[in-house]
Amino acid sequence: MYYWLFICLGLSIGLVGPTLPSLANQTQTLVGDLGAVFTASAIGALLGTLLGGRLFDRVRGHRALGIAQLASAALIALYPVLPSAWLLLVVVVVKGLTDGFINTGANTLLVWTHKEKSSPYMNALHFFFGLGAFLAPILVAQVIDIPGGYRYAFWVLAVFSGLAGVFMLAQKKNPQHEHASTTVEEKARINYGVVIAAMLFLFFYVGAEIAFSGWIYTYALTLNLADVTTAAYLTSMFWLTFTLGRLTSIPLAMRFKPQQLIIAALTGCLVILGAAFILQPSTTFVWILAAALGFCMAPIWPSGFTLAGRSVRLTSRVSGLILLGDSLGFMVLPWVVGQVLQSVGPQAMTTLVFLSLVGNLAAFAAIMRLRRTTPSAAVAVETAAVNE
Repeated sequence: MYYWLFICLGLSIGLVGPTLPSLANQTQTLVGDLGAVFTASAIGALLGTLLGGRLFDRVRGHRALGIAQLASAALIALYPVLPSAWLLLVVVVVKGLTDGFINTGANTLLVWTHKEKSSPYMNALHFFFGLGAFLAPILVAQVIDIPGGYRYAFWVLAVFSGLAGVFMLAQKKNPQHEHASTTVEEKARINYGVVIAAMLFLFFYVGAEIAFSGWIYTYALTLNLADVTTAAYLTSMFWLTFTLGRLTSIPLAMRFKPQQLIIAALTGCLVILGAAFILQPSTTFVWILAAALGFCMAPIWPSGFTLAGRSVRLTSRVSGLILLGDSLGFMVLPWVVGQVLQSVGPQAMTTLVFLSLVGNLAAFAAIMRLRRTTPSAAVAVETAAVNE
């Protein structure tokens, strides 16, 4: 069921970009001005993450996820009928809130369900997100030639999302955190150094992922490495290899520890970006860059969250705090890249993504150092995972 939720999540996020011109025409707004929907969505996701972090320790998780998913479906159905930009932005903020809530809940409940064996399941969960993001432009392409056809893309997704909500509500069992009755003394022993390091890990990673996927189009176009159509396919190439990387990481997560996958993936990312500093920009290299970076980035997020779950007691409050790094990275770093590109030029994009992944590596090193002082219960989970 969590996988179904994440396909819907990927589809809903991936659907907005290709339909932005149609939504701008619908609301009689300039496309550039309507780009505010991305900021609005990020703000909503931040609020949803905070809400989820407070609630999932106290409510029936599947019921909460089902209600949030039904609300998300209703909001998606509204997108193509709203007559003004400000109404659309309000709906986008609330939709972002449901996204953040569902993201927090699905990640947390999956770890509670599978505990020390959660690594391959976590990679599979985020594979389905990538699959949804990859399929979204294909869905739009099937209906875009029909007059007003973009509306059908939203309504098909609304029905698909609503069914996911109904099936989630039908689930009888609700996973519980094994430390749900944690005493005040045990709460005090949570290693908040690891929590902060994990927040920074997601902050730098998500910033790099969204900055690259969002700006590679402009990078290639401005440097005359691609035309409009080819640049769009370049973005699709990134998401295609990203999805394949997530699929490949599922069996790998059964054989290797999360920290081993992170080291291998980050090394690959930094090597390919380092080559961008040495080699002259070319059409061939930019395709290799997009394909290789998408594949190498794929295991980092789920492996990092799994590692955090093995390093601290992952209550929903702790999970929500860690996932704040995800929401803030989505909001801050891509915006910074856009500002720098305007003043310095497109070449700065690869430099900033490289520096963000260096920050990602530093945060990973901090997690590995700080987790040595993790409470014994969390260490026992890691020991069990190693001895599988």
